[in-house]
Amino acid sequence: MSNSVFRFATVSGQSIHWFLKRNCSVTPSQLGWLYASLCVVSMGIGAVFWWHGARLVLPFAWLELVAVGVAFVLYARHATDGEKIALQEGRLVVELENGGHYERTEFLPHQVRVEPQASDRSLIEVSGQGRSVRVGRYVRPELRAALAREIRMALRAA
Repeated sequence: MSNSVFRFATVSGQSIHWFLKRNCSVTPSQLGWLYASLCVVSMGIGAVFWWHGARLVLPFAWLELVAVGVAFVLYARHATDGEKIALQEGRLVVELENGGHYERTEFLPHQVRVEPQASDRSLIEVSGQGRSVRVGRYVRPELRAALAREIRMALRAA
């Protein structure tokens, strides 16, 4: 199959891959550098105020940096979340990563059902052999039906 047939997938040889990732504007390493520079600036300002006799500015700067650090850690933990769906070597492999938790499920292509969970805008349920996985979290709801059709078309051709 050619890559022009697929909107969401990448075709390489006999394999078809769907990479569905969270839309993140800042990577965890960029966030670390941003936090480090924020610490330097805030601590510098706090030290100047401490030096001039305003003793409470520095403890509040520490409190602010702890709160921002916790928020950054929570953001960074989910920045690399995503779903990988691959049709290769006679198997449909679905890999989910969410907050550091990794889940991998394999299906035989001829025994897989791909359908919306509840409606056309709900998550896509991939099921077969007594297992099921929900995908499509990182695709806009109005595009999930198109993604499901694309996966079904690839499964039929496999």
